[in-house]
Amino acid sequence: MSSWLFCLSLLSRRTFTGNIRFLIMCYDIKTKVEAALKRARHYGNQEAVQMLIEQFRPFLEEELFHVSGFQHPKLLIYTSENYKLPVVASWGLIPYWVKNEQQQLDIWNKTINARGESIFEKPSFRTSAKSKRCLVYIDGFFEHHHFAGKTYPFYIQRVDGDPIVLGGLWDEWTNKDTGEVVNSFTIVTTKANNLMQKIHNNPKLKEARMPLILSEEDADRWLNESADVAKKIIVPAPEGLLKAHTVRRLRGKNAVGNSPEAVEEFIYPELKFSA
Repeated sequence: MSSWLFCLSLLSRRTFTGNIRFLIMCYDIKTKVEAALKRARHYGNQEAVQMLIEQFRPFLEEELFHVSGFQHPKLLIYTSENYKLPVVASWGLIPYWVKNEQQQLDIWNKTINARGESIFEKPSFRTSAKSKRCLVYIDGFFEHHHFAGKTYPFYIQRVDGDPIVLGGLWDEWTNKDTGEVVNSFTIVTTKANNLMQKIHNNPKLKEARMPLILSEEDADRWLNESADVAKKIIVPAPEGLLKAHTVRRLRGKNAVGNSPEAVEEFIYPELKFSA
């Protein structure tokens, strides 16, 4: 695992157009439940989508903007086993071979993200990388930029405003103590493109990173094609796909907390930055 810290931000409402926003440090990700259902709606099964709305209503009944990613919240993912409809999964991959709850707790915080260059070799990820890849639909993500000894949060989204499709891995683990079957996932990362290299300039890291962002065509290939094909897809997002702006503090005593202000543009006069 890289040295990133993760923090999840969720917003939901009593209608299914409500938002779910989640934060990862150094990424902060924002997404709508509606965005998560984009793929399901694309395949035109409206009856199934309506059933999903009822099934996932608990996600929509509280307004939550910030919650720790280390609490392993449950989100919606698409898997190759049912590529048309999402399933609920906990963030932080639990490999199928984990023996007990103690081992689960030991590994969980180390598998929130996965470096794309090594997922086919590392024991925690290699089985899922070969046969259990998944998709996570989001609206955008945040990243902290370092300047003059301080950090400044940026919000990154697609230029056209469409949802971002992230590539991930998932697995199914059975808790032998309780019999509970747990779906879980991790977000795959790759080297940063030019925009993210400028933003993600943490001097403690060897290189800038970004989540694996997929086109709709590559999303289908990520789910259904061979490992050899998947390896070729793990590349930085194309230039011009994303845009970014600074936002208010996301952490510390001046953090905006449980507020929609988290995604609104905020100018720091002292910051010198050129995208």
